[in-house]
Amino acid sequence: MKQFDERVDAYIEQSAGFAQPILKQLRTIIHEASPLINETIKWGFPHFDYKGTVCSMAAFKAHCAFGFWKTSLMKDPYQLFEDKENAMGSLGRLTKLEDLPEAKILIEYALEAIKLNEAGVKVKKVIVPKAPIAMPADFASLLAKHPKAQQQFEAFSPSHQREYLAWITEAKTEATKKKRMETAIDWLNEGKSRNWKYER
Repeated sequence: MKQFDERVDAYIEQSAGFAQPILKQLRTIIHEASPLINETIKWGFPHFDYKGTVCSMAAFKAHCAFGFWKTSLMKDPYQLFEDKENAMGSLGRLTKLEDLPEAKILIEYALEAIKLNEAGVKVKKVIVPKAPIAMPADFASLLAKHPKAQQQFEAFSPSHQREYLAWITEAKTEATKKKRMETAIDWLNEGKSRNWKYER
């Protein structure tokens, strides 16, 4: 990573006419905040990093988006953030230069974001548990006839069990469901998870 990345120049040049001045201004302001900030492209759009991601910007067909990576942890004294959980678009839809906050305000926010990175503060991920899937009676009956498969199924983690149950219960027809249950028994007898093909 380097302070100025030519890929960001290319990104701005390839953006729509309305977006270019917005992106250029955001880029200038972020670098004014700190000479330590480096540019990169992640997921196809510009990011600004210092000891982790500080912020990012993107251009779309009719608007631009800008957001601080740790929006949810920031104080927001000027009430800029429309959605504190949306790091990419925390300033809302930007369609013209006048939609941007004053440079000194954005610099203040950027400096706070940098301090969070320097302190090693992490955004806590909220994991929403998935609803359990009931064991279909016919699959339970089939498992009972194959002790090895049943033992393997019961030894799997709840997430691995859920993958099998979702695959079986989401079958559109009885014939598909029956075939999936039989395949599941074969795979379980071999100690395989539902997605074994994708595991290394």
